Amino acid sequence: MGEERGARAACAHALAVLRVRGRALAVASLPAAFAVVLLAGGGTGHLSGAGWDAARWVVSVLAVVVLVAAAAVAAVIARARPALTPTVEIPEASAPDLYRMVQDLAGRLDVPVPSGIALTPDCDSWLEDRTHPAHGRPAVPGVHRSDTPPVLVIGSPFLWWMRVAELRAVLAPVVAGTGPSAHPDIAAARRFVRGLDAAVAVADRPGLDPVRRLAARPVGAVVRVLLRGCREHAAEMERGVAAAASERAQNVDYGLRIVAQEQVGLAYAGWDRLLTRVALPAWRMGRWPSRLDAGVVSALTELSRRDRLAEGFTSRLGERPACDLLEEPGLVDEATSLLAARLFHGGPAEGGPDWAPVDWQQYPDEVVDRKWRTEAARLHRVLDRLGVDRDEEATLARVMDHLSTTRTGEALAAAITAEVSREATARPSVAEAAPEAPGTGERAGHETPAGAGHETPDPAPAPDAETGPYAEAGRPAQVPSAAPQQPGPAPHQASARPEEPIRPQSGPHPHPHPGPEPAEDLAPASKPAPPPISVPGDLDHAAWGPGGDALPLFPLQPPRSGRELLADHVTAMVCCAAVDTAGAAPGLDWLDGPTLLVGGKRHPDLAGRVLSLIEDADPEPLRSWLATVGVRPDKPVRLV
Repeated sequence: MGEERGARAACAHALAVLRVRGRALAVASLPAAFAVVLLAGGGTGHLSGAGWDAARWVVSVLAVVVLVAAAAVAAVIARARPALTPTVEIPEASAPDLYRMVQDLAGRLDVPVPSGIALTPDCDSWLEDRTHPAHGRPAVPGVHRSDTPPVLVIGSPFLWWMRVAELRAVLAPVVAGTGPSAHPDIAAARRFVRGLDAAVAVADRPGLDPVRRLAARPVGAVVRVLLRGCREHAAEMERGVAAAASERAQNVDYGLRIVAQEQVGLAYAGWDRLLTRVALPAWRMGRWPSRLDAGVVSALTELSRRDRLAEGFTSRLGERPACDLLEEPGLVDEATSLLAARLFHGGPAEGGPDWAPVDWQQYPDEVVDRKWRTEAARLHRVLDRLGVDRDEEATLARVMDHLSTTRTGEALAAAITAEVSREATARPSVAEAAPEAPGTGERAGHETPAGAGHETPDPAPAPDAETGPYAEAGRPAQVPSAAPQQPGPAPHQASARPEEPIRPQSGPHPHPHPGPEPAEDLAPASKPAPPPISVPGDLDHAAWGPGGDALPLFPLQPPRSGRELLADHVTAMVCCAAVDTAGAAPGLDWLDGPTLLVGGKRHPDLAGRVLSLIEDADPEPLRSWLATVGVRPDKPVRLV
């Protein structure tokens, strides 16, 4: 490691961390040292007598107990599995150009080359040590496991949105961190801290029998004391490493890096918006968009056209995109999209007929239309159970008449919340079975088999959700709305270069038919399998955290309230009536998700009129909108 600013400070703090370990070993060895002195004194005749004999026995027993306890703590720390980020590993054969770029970058920085490259569905990049034996990575021939360089983890949205030169500039300070990582003192201090961090969670790991769990409690207490002792030094060590890496990287693409950081902030906003507004409704319907990374290009391109702050960003699209460094960008995009669904929604690890991928041009039919008709069917089932005009057909007028005659919609909102919970408990969780494809039906709001075409419930937020990878990302409220567009050809069917955004189809979307889809359409047998998601070792502990964290690890949104669910269901009923009676069509807005297109244009004023009906029992604003659009609320709609 060179003499950059922070390098010496990092080494000093690393030695301080190792001194904490040395003091712990000294304390554990102290009773044994006293026992050796007493035994040696007794053997030479200097410490003789009944009192010394008793002291020798007591100290020797105490030394054995302390040494056994210390050995147990050391064994737990050594064997504990450090947390490992779920990623999609990219072998060198799958991205030779990307590996060459990283190797060239490491050569220019005069640092060790990362031992591998992996992608994660996050707008961030970092180095991750995967040398622990529990991670299951094969050792590099001729190199000791502890000397293996870390793995370079890259946020997948960066590869699709950034150009090659921008990605190289952004990765320069990250790759420069392999230099400090190779320093023996810093590497040893990091291994010690990671072992402590993993050992703390051993007692909470699922599957432990009561005896082992009870024995792990005191070990955890000792480990927490050690962590408190080295916490500040470890934090200062990492700050010094970051300062040293940043200073070394200043000689490589420094000017371009300043410009590229603007793209990082834009990618944060667009990726967060795409996940919460576009991907989440699909995940709730048992579908996962298989081209999320390509979709973020379209979303950010639309944002660039609408946002004055982003003017000129689309001029970059003529340059070579960083995803061209991959041999099979479509397969990698599919794998990272599935991983994103698992991380942020809790979907299964593999696709299937009940958890099927969806392309962007299929999104309006398979997600938007199904979502509306599923929620409309649920709304009428709840009205049937509440005894509201049981003989009425499934019409929008039935819903409006009920809400306009009730003071508030709290009773209906509570009933819908209960219905959603009942459906969630009446069928397996999303990790075991996702909603089935909808069937056709002409009526009209009466009972549907539980689990057929229902949304999956919103996951409860994890206790540490605020520490997820989107904690620093700005909320989507700061991103302006974009004009709606019908999705064009899927990224893998259109141009292989994602700098060409997905274009809207001309004219309204074809009328949807929510009938059952053939199995071959949901999971084609001829489709090549995506690259495997990297889960070295045990899935529950190595990949998803040492405590076996429940999925989703990072829920995107808290559970929806009853009022929000009621508004969603009434809006879905309005959209179904508009599609069936006024020639409207479901559509996809890249920044706002599912949208209703009337004459190819979006009507953003619908939400306020629905809220007037729900909160004020005033149907007139909505009636006026329906008359303007040509919707007939007295006509029955097709339901799932």
